[in-house]
Amino acid sequence: MLISLYDTTLRDGNQARGINFSLNDKIRVTHLLNEFGVDYIEGGWPNKSNPTDEEFFKLIRKENISNSKIAAFGSTRRPKIAPEQDPILEHLVKSEAPVKTIFGKSWDIHVTEVIRTELEENLDMISSSVEFLKKYSEQVIYDAEHFFDGYKANPEYAMQTIKRAELGGAECLVLCDTNGGTFSWEVEKIVKEVIANTNCKIGIHCHNDTGFAVANSLSAVNAGAVHVQGVINGYGERCGNANLITIAANLCLKMGYDLKCKSNLPKLRYFSLAVDEVANVQSDIRAPFVGETAFAHKGGAHIDGVLKISHSFEHINPEMVGNAREFVTSDQAGGALIVEKLSRILPGLDKKSKIVAELLEHVKQKENQGFAFDTAEGSFEMLARRHLGLYEDKFKTLNYRLIESMGSKSKARASEAFVKLQIGEKIVHEVSEGDGPVNALDNALRKALIEHFPSIADIRLDDYKVRVLGSKVGTDASVRVWITFGDSKETWHTVGVSTNIIEASWHALLDGIHYKLKKP
Repeated sequence: MLISLYDTTLRDGNQARGINFSLNDKIRVTHLLNEFGVDYIEGGWPNKSNPTDEEFFKLIRKENISNSKIAAFGSTRRPKIAPEQDPILEHLVKSEAPVKTIFGKSWDIHVTEVIRTELEENLDMISSSVEFLKKYSEQVIYDAEHFFDGYKANPEYAMQTIKRAELGGAECLVLCDTNGGTFSWEVEKIVKEVIANTNCKIGIHCHNDTGFAVANSLSAVNAGAVHVQGVINGYGERCGNANLITIAANLCLKMGYDLKCKSNLPKLRYFSLAVDEVANVQSDIRAPFVGETAFAHKGGAHIDGVLKISHSFEHINPEMVGNAREFVTSDQAGGALIVEKLSRILPGLDKKSKIVAELLEHVKQKENQGFAFDTAEGSFEMLARRHLGLYEDKFKTLNYRLIESMGSKSKARASEAFVKLQIGEKIVHEVSEGDGPVNALDNALRKALIEHFPSIADIRLDDYKVRVLGSKVGTDASVRVWITFGDSKETWHTVGVSTNIIEASWHALLDGIHYKLKKP
């Protein structure tokens, strides 16, 4: 059975706190969704109070959107107004979107207490609005807002609302768990009852207020729904919407359904990260299937098992969704992990060998001091190379110093760093300013090294984080500093720990530079 995916990232997802797609963002996301292969892309709600969405529908007509249908969103007509005179429906028609999606009230208290009209008038609002839009659309989709709450409160009236949409000519009736408070067993039961009493395709639209949005969407499909609405990465108002990334993977890989996007699942992580990038939000490292740690193994027994039989501790091959297996280096890791990590630089090591045992003990000692190599693989590699005698530092630190100048009201605060290094037989001194002490140190270090090691010009410092360790949070507490570096070919992470934040930063900076210099 072919299940259709309806994406509402640009409308429901855009209602999330901290997300505000510009017009260019919407066009970019639309192309990503089209490339991924979702069946429908809801571009937004065109109306006078939302000029960005109105402009979107004008521009998107000129774009090459070949895999997906563009949908415009709105509501039924207002009470006591003819469809031809209703401004909401007028804007939907002007959007020229091939698909129009409108929502209407399914819960009787919303009819009588929220929009304050008669129950029969609400039924006519639904059928007349759908019938009117059918004249100007390839398809009309009806979203039955608050359907599950309405059905539980007054099942007879909730059923009347969707039957009126069916009577008006809707191609799909979408049952919405708008408050996100319904459980999966309730969804499955109600969807089956709806299917038994209608002759239209049934869809599902879930919010995540109880953490059930994905489970409820899959339960609806299991009950016979053939249309699933959601948002890439689960953005949305309050606790978010059903995550289409997770849903797509589960429908194809776990439940055996066909989706238009099935052939693109090996790029699922790419699409997830790309939309996060446009939305300017931090990706969820624990996201199912596509998160950075979705296939990360830290416990020694788990790692040993995966190395022997991957599916003993993994529910799918990570490559099926464009992800990769990661073995995390930590004080919980065993000899098998150390061997796996070192196989790239010293093949043939036996995990029972003395050198592996010594390195594992060294890792555990460092982690007891506060180091965290699971998120600093660059520092782990440098630790291992030095321990194995495979790397000798290209330079030595003789001294470094920082000066912070507060300045007057008219002058900005300044950070100045001095470094003294030994490179071979030569002593090098350099001074540099920066936007803060760590930036000043980084600038001075590069300035001192660039003549001798030109390759460091390619290094980027992409991220810098600090964490106070343990329960001691005073000025003498230990801190852990993470730094993310990158160049034209890869990204690497380093860590430093000290009671002095500058010293911790300095060690993380040095590891990042040495990691680059160890390359041939």
